[in-house]
Amino acid sequence: MANTRTTPEPRITDAGVAALRARIGIPQANPVPPHYLRAGTDAFRIVARSYGDDNPLYCDPGYASRSRWRGPIAPPPLVGGDSVIGEDVLTEADLARQDEVKGDPLRGVHAFYAACQREWWSPLRPDRQVHRRNALVGVLDKPSEFSGRAVHEWNANVFADADGTPLAGQYRLMIRTERTEAVRRKKYDAIEPHSWPEDDIADVDARYAAEAPRGAEPRWFEDVEVGEAITPLVKGPLTVTDMVVWHTGMGMGVYGVSALRLAYRNRRRVPRFYHRDEQGVWDAMQRVHWDPEFARRSGNPTTFDYGRMRETWLIHACTDWMGDDAWLWKLRVEFRKFNYVGDLQRITGTVVGKHLVADDNGVHAAVDLELAATNQRGEVTAPGTATVVLPSREHGPVTLPAPIGGAATLDGALRASIDHFGRERSEP
Repeated sequence: MANTRTTPEPRITDAGVAALRARIGIPQANPVPPHYLRAGTDAFRIVARSYGDDNPLYCDPGYASRSRWRGPIAPPPLVGGDSVIGEDVLTEADLARQDEVKGDPLRGVHAFYAACQREWWSPLRPDRQVHRRNALVGVLDKPSEFSGRAVHEWNANVFADADGTPLAGQYRLMIRTERTEAVRRKKYDAIEPHSWPEDDIADVDARYAAEAPRGAEPRWFEDVEVGEAITPLVKGPLTVTDMVVWHTGMGMGVYGVSALRLAYRNRRRVPRFYHRDEQGVWDAMQRVHWDPEFARRSGNPTTFDYGRMRETWLIHACTDWMGDDAWLWKLRVEFRKFNYVGDLQRITGTVVGKHLVADDNGVHAAVDLELAATNQRGEVTAPGTATVVLPSREHGPVTLPAPIGGAATLDGALRASIDHFGRERSEP
């Protein structure tokens, strides 16, 4: 008689949510080593090109040396992004509490990157060691249209140069959902992978041909008007190759997906992240991004991108528009819909505000943008906002903004981040 027993699907439980909340504010180590220990000019170029950006400010050290920065600087996506860069700094007191953050109270429950807020305070120069501090800062139990029940996890990651200069902060929202509900509801059954006629591809090609970074020509604060549009970008139609190239620059993420013998070791470390494929071979659950059948089993019509990819695309639109002399200060983006293989995203933005901001570092001539990634169906898949500091004829060149809460150290930036979010806050 055949064995009809099935393994129960992982569920969100009250006990699991309570265990997560008990971790709020405890600094912890990243689960895998960083993709880059000391990122140099090659890494700057590879990261930028991984999301389709050939800006010479990031890709040509000779060009960068003639810029206002007087040398190469990292593209903004490098400083942050899960396990891209940063060696963990843990105190003795932190180390004594690491047993409290071991394991996953919602082990096996699907996790996807839903939203992110980022700030950049100082440029990363080549071949510098980067330190980071990390902590869970918010856990919210919410109903979900997609899965029936969801948990929102906000994590803070802050970064500093080895000399202690705070570089950036990243505040990441992971939404945990129950797979069985997602499949049962079949919310995305009506979506079909898009096919592209030759004329439409020619139109996309023409848009790519017209794109270029603003470069050395300053975009003056006084010349920008509220209501004006930034220069749009196109991204796609998305291919699996695009994701392979993106992984080359940005790494494989917090689950440490690896190949061959290293994959075997990783499977022993996080066994529930691996399932057998149709041939009986162990493979990572992350293959929803490149295995169409596995993506369908998760409730989607085909494979799809990472939210972090579209985050880098919105960053690209900002840096192309603002020019070399400006500074991308803040970005917030939400990932509301999937971006499937074959989809095209048009990245657009509008100036919605101009203001002077004073902090401990000086006065900043700041411009606020509303951003959006919109697919060929006319759906906004990733709305966002950004704040850019521009050079000013009246107020002078860009001065770098002070870190969150006026922090002067890496630990101070983490404490300020925890205070900013609060223990159960849903919005940063």
